[in-house]
Amino acid sequence: MIYAHRVKGMPDWCLSNKIMPLIEKGWQDEGKPVHFFWGLAGTNIKLIQECEEKKEDWWYIDLGYIGNKITRYPQPIIHDEDKTYFRIVKGGIHTIRCKVGDGRRLQDLRNRLKEDAEFKGWYTGKTNHILLCPSSPTVTYHINGITQQQWIDEVVKEIRKHTDREIRVRNKPRPGNEWWGKDIKNDLIDAHCLVTNMSLASVDSVLNYVPVITHKRNVASFISSRDISKIEKPMRPGRKTMEEWLKMLAENQFRLEEIEDGTAYKTLKEQLV
Repeated sequence: MIYAHRVKGMPDWCLSNKIMPLIEKGWQDEGKPVHFFWGLAGTNIKLIQECEEKKEDWWYIDLGYIGNKITRYPQPIIHDEDKTYFRIVKGGIHTIRCKVGDGRRLQDLRNRLKEDAEFKGWYTGKTNHILLCPSSPTVTYHINGITQQQWIDEVVKEIRKHTDREIRVRNKPRPGNEWWGKDIKNDLIDAHCLVTNMSLASVDSVLNYVPVITHKRNVASFISSRDISKIEKPMRPGRKTMEEWLKMLAENQFRLEEIEDGTAYKTLKEQLV
């Protein structure tokens, strides 16, 4: 039985109301309970906990790792469905169990986007600040068990043990805050390193010359440092490793059409290891 949970109490324009019917069409019923959740809003965290207690499979759906951004506020707008991807993750909010694909999906992604799906290398000149990008308060508490501000304070304190570089905090852009409408690429110029727990700013960072330090459950953990004591010499993987990682990302995100026609189901079933 497939349980494609809509976010309770949300209006019709909530993306869960758009995506869950496609899951119901494209996912094969394997004769056991399988749950799908859009984000962590509403009662989703509680329902996920119930799935884990019952040892029932659950999948998390959110915006993809690489692709067109959507407008989230005041209500979500998908501007180009042909270039917009959504990640579907089993038992977590980022892909950390996977195998590298043959590269065909990555090439298709690059053909559609024309940019921002290539590893460009790392900064080789002088770098300056450290960019600190916390996840949302909800995700931070879910992953770290503390408030967003507590996470920021703890990380800043730890960074200060190992470097005196300027630390800049960039929170998630929300209407009315200082980051709203500002591209993260501007904050990455001359950045020495980006530090985050689960933010997909990690992906933006490594595709724009800047290495990262992340939580072990971040999708970028494969190619990032996880030890702040190494912040002056963060991991900078080679081009081959980065290409393999990009192939993996492409195997774990899908356009709406691919969710509906079963491509997502088939591809993910081949991915799980």
